[in-house]
Amino acid sequence: MKVETDNEVDLRAINRVQYQPPKRKRFPWVLVGVVLIALVVLTAGILPRIQARTDLKKETLEMAVPVVSVVQPKGSGPYADAPIYARTNGYLKRWYADIGTHVKAGQLLAEIDTPEVNQQLRQATADLATSRANLDLSKITADRYQGLLKTDSVSKQEADNAAGDYAAKLAAEQSAQANLKRLQDLQSFQRIYAPFEGVITARNTDVGALIDSGSSGGTRSELFHIAQPNRLRVYINVPQNYSQLAKPGMKADLTLSEFPGKRFQGTLVRTANAIDPVSRTLLVEISVPNPTGQLFTGSYAEVHMKLPTESSLFTIPVNTLLFRSEGLRIAVVGPDQKVDLRQITMGRDLGSEVEVVAGLNGNEQVIVNPPDSVIAGQTVRIAQPAAKAAQ
Repeated sequence: MKVETDNEVDLRAINRVQYQPPKRKRFPWVLVGVVLIALVVLTAGILPRIQARTDLKKETLEMAVPVVSVVQPKGSGPYADAPIYARTNGYLKRWYADIGTHVKAGQLLAEIDTPEVNQQLRQATADLATSRANLDLSKITADRYQGLLKTDSVSKQEADNAAGDYAAKLAAEQSAQANLKRLQDLQSFQRIYAPFEGVITARNTDVGALIDSGSSGGTRSELFHIAQPNRLRVYINVPQNYSQLAKPGMKADLTLSEFPGKRFQGTLVRTANAIDPVSRTLLVEISVPNPTGQLFTGSYAEVHMKLPTESSLFTIPVNTLLFRSEGLRIAVVGPDQKVDLRQITMGRDLGSEVEVVAGLNGNEQVIVNPPDSVIAGQTVRIAQPAAKAAQ
């Protein structure tokens, strides 16, 4: 009995050893988890940086402007434009052209009644007749004295006096003749003619109005204004940076608010060949055909000129500039994430942006709002765009 009990105990012990569950190996699963977490962290950190660099590079490339369109608001003017004033004093007797009248060159516009000039003309005519009579008498006297001098009937002094009197009378006659001619010219100014073919754009006088030519110190007033609208002149100011690109023969387009969606083509005909020291611009003249007269002189217009530029011209935001003691700089991020302080030459100031005419090639990543403490060679990290960070 005792032996059997011992055997049973041994069998139970053996059974407990045989049915004990084996221990699990956890090391492979922990390694897989660590690798997955590392991949997630790397993906979350590197991909946004790569995308940010791509976006910044794309934005930098878009700053290159191969062709610019310069817009200048200007007023259009006629090809020929002239105010018409009176050359003589008097009263307006009659006018023959009103505003909007199309006139030919040499056409009569108005007549002026000049009673004072007429009276002066009659007096000058009488003065000339008197001068000629005195001249004839002086000539006869001088000739007579020359004959008497040959026989010593008169002294040499008396003969010289007679010759001098003749010369004085001759000068007086010429003066009277010149005065008569002047008054005749003034009388001819009673009629006012159109200097060229065009349209009367203003009439500032009426019948009976006092006309003052300003010759006696008065204030002369414009009687008519005439313009030749079949061809318009438009003057614009081209910035100095583009002055070498504005050449005669270039085409320009005009747009007016009263003709929406329509463009009128003109041609650059001449430039001032000098930069205005105040505005730093080049004055150019554009000729615009207007055969039907649908464009009114003085109209507000916008001029669009396509000026080809070099590919080295870029624009960057003003908040990328660094003003250092050694000169103007911008901070550029290199492929190794290190800062390079690049010297640039600035062109026009466009407000929120500036032109860069030298120092960039278009492939740079320019730091926006760089701190004053940034130095060359400093390692930086490109920030993730705010919109993507929110996502």
